Amino acid sequence: MQVELPEKRYYGIGEVARAFDVNTSLIRFWEKEFDALKPKKNAKGNRKFTPEDIKNLKLIYHLVKERGFTLEGAKTHLKESKQKTLTNFDIIDKLQRVRAELVKIKEQL
Repeated sequence: MQVELPEKRYYGIGEVARAFDVNTSLIRFWEKEFDALKPKKNAKGNRKFTPEDIKNLKLIYHLVKERGFTLEGAKTHLKESKQKTLTNFDIIDKLQRVRAELVKIKEQL
């Protein structure tokens, strides 16, 4: 899953939902279900997601949508092997970005 978001400190829930191609209600639901998601809220209650939240959302999306985990299974997986999963996910994410760049270069040739 390649998520295209600009470098910012905070992201609104709308732009996060568009980047993941899901509804905002799913993001809010995952926020309630997963302890790893803790977006900051302003005085109006608008959620502001940090890059760390985006990283956690990528992992949750990968487990639930791409690998087919149930919510309970994804929660258990995150709790039991959080560090190992994050490390593997970071490596996969970097490799996917490198591959995308190589494909762009190949198309330009």
